[in-house]
Amino acid sequence: MSSPEKTSLVYKGTNRLASISLDDALDLRGDPDQEHEGKTAIYDLLERNSFAIEGYDGGPYNLRLGLVEHKLCFEICNKSGAPIITHYLSLSPFRKRISDYVILCDSYFDAIRTAPPSKIEILDMGRRALHNEAADLLCERLKGKVALDHDTARRLFTLIYVLHRRS
Repeated sequence: MSSPEKTSLVYKGTNRLASISLDDALDLRGDPDQEHEGKTAIYDLLERNSFAIEGYDGGPYNLRLGLVEHKLCFEICNKSGAPIITHYLSLSPFRKRISDYVILCDSYFDAIRTAPPSKIEILDMGRRALHNEAADLLCERLKGKVALDHDTARRLFTLIYVLHRRS
């Protein structure tokens, strides 16, 4: 991965992400809706998250996300930047969810500009349901490696979606 764009804040506790870096080849500039989604997810993650490496008590953690050979790469370091683990996660189990999420998000963003509130609400409910399903899958795929709560998984899925769209 190339040099990252880093967003970092200081928080209390050890089972958390202290910083998130994204591969700058997959930066969030471009589509304004994707840029907003990604920046909001990073901000929300840094504001509040639960993230721990199973069997390792050395947090808080720095997370670098990127795509390597069509796999999501989690490079996890300790707070001083020393590598702890690199985990590659196949995107295959997420492809259908990402594809459906892309369609729902595109429809949602189009709807918020012109559609009545009832249509926007229906699309948003579908988006949230699919987002929850993908977050559950992410927790399942990381089980035994990384422990995270549902809200953290939801926001990480948002970044997976944004990175997938940018690639």
